[in-house]
Amino acid sequence: MSENTGEAAPKAWQSVIEHVESRLLSGDLVPGDRLPGERILSAELGVGRSSVREALRVLEVMGLIRTATGSGPNAGAIIVATPEGGMSALMRLQVAASGFRVADIVRTRLLLESAVAGDLARGGDLSAALALLDAMDAPDVTAEEFLALDAAFHLALASAAGNQVIIATMAGLRHSIETYVRDGAARLADWPAMAARLRAEHRGIVAAIRDGDADAASTRTHDHIAGYYAAISLDPHHTDTAQREESA
Repeated sequence: MSENTGEAAPKAWQSVIEHVESRLLSGDLVPGDRLPGERILSAELGVGRSSVREALRVLEVMGLIRTATGSGPNAGAIIVATPEGGMSALMRLQVAASGFRVADIVRTRLLLESAVAGDLARGGDLSAALALLDAMDAPDVTAEEFLALDAAFHLALASAAGNQVIIATMAGLRHSIETYVRDGAARLADWPAMAARLRAEHRGIVAAIRDGDADAASTRTHDHIAGYYAAISLDPHHTDTAQREESA
């Protein structure tokens, strides 16, 4: 099959991606399913096989599929993630390439996670988040383990709220969040005191959510994130004030 050159080529491979995405979003395709072969997709969608191959390369970079050559059971293109999984992969790549400023990551957290906590006050499964809080209470947990559990706790809240775009964004930022939180902890004069403070703040957030108090849940989440960033920053007063103004 011949293909047009110029502007028509991008539209051809994009139509393949849109076709796959629509089937994923409708539930017609799920992780573990195999995509039809190049020849079948080419015929079904009326595009050249080179456009199909280009689309598959893009989907693989996005983390949505895994491809393997050959004719065995593992050959072909297999769905390995949902659309939000691909978005997370793209976010991680963007963070790695651009090196987002920590202040921008914190502002994003303030906006997203405050909203998440407010939404959870209207209902949500907190079992995963509570299990992580219990793990953080272990007497022998190290600072590094605590901070990894802390990041997982915040992602668990986002997951409980169920907004797939927020989940993907938080997952994509997770490494950057863990990095600035861990690096900042090394600058603290009294880590045990900070750990105790963070534990109390986590429990306070969960208590507000369980009480159905959306305003308190949102405010406590905001103050928790902004307060830690202020504590590890060179100019805590300025940083904390700036974060509050951002969310006003």
